[in-house]
Amino acid sequence: MTVDYLRTLFLHPPSPDGFDGGAGSRYQAKREIRSFWYPTWLAQPAALVPGSRLIDAPPDGLALDDVRPFARQYDLCVLHTSTPSFPGDVAVAEALKAENPRLLIGMVGAAVAVAREASLRASPALDFVAGSEFDFTIQEVAQGRPLEDVSGLSHRVNGRVEHTPERPILENMDLLPFVTPIYKRDLTVEHYAIGYLRYPYVSLYTGRGCRSKCTFCLWPQTVGGQRYRTRSVGHVAEEMALAQRLFPQVKEFFFDDDTFTDDLPRAEAIARELGKLGITWSVNAKANVPYATLKVLKDNGLRLLLVGYETGNQQILNNIKKGVRLDVARRFTRDCKALGIAIHGTFVLGLPGETRETIQETIRFACEIDPATIQVSLAAPYPSTALYAEAHRNGWIEAEALVDEAGVQTSAIGYPHLSRTEIFQSVDLVYRRFYFRPRKMISLGAEMLRDRELMRRRLHEGRDFLRFLRQHRETAPVT
Repeated sequence: MTVDYLRTLFLHPPSPDGFDGGAGSRYQAKREIRSFWYPTWLAQPAALVPGSRLIDAPPDGLALDDVRPFARQYDLCVLHTSTPSFPGDVAVAEALKAENPRLLIGMVGAAVAVAREASLRASPALDFVAGSEFDFTIQEVAQGRPLEDVSGLSHRVNGRVEHTPERPILENMDLLPFVTPIYKRDLTVEHYAIGYLRYPYVSLYTGRGCRSKCTFCLWPQTVGGQRYRTRSVGHVAEEMALAQRLFPQVKEFFFDDDTFTDDLPRAEAIARELGKLGITWSVNAKANVPYATLKVLKDNGLRLLLVGYETGNQQILNNIKKGVRLDVARRFTRDCKALGIAIHGTFVLGLPGETRETIQETIRFACEIDPATIQVSLAAPYPSTALYAEAHRNGWIEAEALVDEAGVQTSAIGYPHLSRTEIFQSVDLVYRRFYFRPRKMISLGAEMLRDRELMRRRLHEGRDFLRFLRQHRETAPVT
């Protein structure tokens, strides 16, 4: 039977310059250098809705006045939101509704999935919000089904918020269509850049969920779940062969699964398929992958691993249930360097157990293992995470906002022995102590001299980075 779909717009709303608004990334704030992730969470349902359109406003530089006229062209608009961007995204929804009162508007994303009633009560412009895994929920809404007949959403009925039955979690991930044709149709890959990835790049998911139990990590506790549900090796290989044809200009593909190395045999099998294609690729990994697997990945095109080290203190790792020992992380890092695998290491300051001394331990650890690049962020108590509950239970929450008006991450957690101002200022300290070492500066300089294109990018990024550090010092919160 032929289904007449609603004219559907998938919108990643306008936001502060450089702030990705919580698209595919787990770091929902403006970065040190201009960076944009792909809106994969919107592209996935867009691939299920014939005739739909995906607009990713932030990387395209679109403001509210640019997207407002689209309201008149569609019957349904689905916006992806996040906890930091929610107030601004609601304002966008209200502007669209004012432009076209008949436009059905829904929101998706972790922020609304865990607070459906509060989200709907935030504005009458929102007609519904979807639960955690919303791909087929949105498809059914776009098919014109009555909202009360669609599982996995909450909607307003005569001023009351009603909840439909929960949608079962998706087990057969191969049921999801490819996202890369949507990227090709609606996005400009040259508008997406991440400092540690080659340019231009494309990112997508090969699975959802993560086996780790990290107390601070948003996605496994809200959307993906703490099992790793994966697409088959053949399904991934087929899309990558297509992506290679669709984007001949792309120099690197990134698989944004929370922890691609959760399933080592599968990781090796996918690597061998990518090796046949001659693709350069990178993934998220835990700092415990054995040498034998690392070698298979490297031999088949792996260039870089994004690794969440988080801290240089073992007790903090235990407190956040990271499931990694520092000695194992050190061995893993040595193995990567021996094989020529680059590492982008991420660290989080202000986690439970943080002190002035542990911050110094993290600095020493980062300099010791010396990944190619690092990212330093602040502990963010996202609603429905274990960290959020722990912080509220212990009275550590000292600010409700997770980002400031410009989209820069703020310090929300403080301790009796360590103020949130000091935690915030320590971001600047870690960056300076890591990057302004003679050894690191020589290494980065030599890398630039070998690649003129990289040199141009690094010089531009360096200006952004120094500007970030200056602004960071000027905007420290007052305790």
